[in-house]
Amino acid sequence: MYICFIHTFKIMRKYISEGIGTFSMIFCGTGAMTINEVTGGDVTHVGIAITWGLIVMAMIYAFGEISGAHFNPAVTIAFAYAKKFDWAEVPKYIIAQSIGAICASSVLLFLFPNSEFLGGTIPTIDALRAFVLEALLTYFLMLVIINVSTGSKEIGTMAGIAIGGVVLLEAMFAGPITNASMNPARSLGPALLSGHWEHQWLYFTAPILGAILAVLTCKLVKPNNCCTNC
Repeated sequence: MYICFIHTFKIMRKYISEGIGTFSMIFCGTGAMTINEVTGGDVTHVGIAITWGLIVMAMIYAFGEISGAHFNPAVTIAFAYAKKFDWAEVPKYIIAQSIGAICASSVLLFLFPNSEFLGGTIPTIDALRAFVLEALLTYFLMLVIINVSTGSKEIGTMAGIAIGGVVLLEAMFAGPITNASMNPARSLGPALLSGHWEHQWLYFTAPILGAILAVLTCKLVKPNNCCTNC
């Protein structure tokens, strides 16, 4: 019985890591946006972008060896599509990521009840162009992710810096347009707790499309790295 418990705990560590990592990422990233909103811009757009990049980097180093540090349903689905991750694990990872995101937004709602958006993703352009932009942002992000990781464990000391750097870069230039979500769970939490569901369909679908396109591209140029049994 003790051995069974230990085995179960080892399995659960992956999902707990995904939940905590996603919670930390959403709490800090959308928290910076929320504080910027309620203080009238004290954090600044640059500060928000830096916050996103740094928290992603930190969580990769914290949990990469345990769960692979996906923290993003689009990334999880893309790894499974590349046959570098078990499809049976995908729903469990997505549930853990969604719970982490919702908990983070719940805490932010408690801390800042006057916030209207809680760091939510609302596009400032029409839905079609926002969809294309979000797909491209996730495409670039996934290209980097799949080239510095194995799907189950991050590899190399530069993985966190590379991935966090891309998140920072994309949040910097695309944040004012779509809030640079690139992550369905990241959009779900604030939308659910703030009640702003405008155009959220694109934030749930565009990142998945972009991530899968990144895998397809990677298979063409680096098949040994981006696909198993290709």
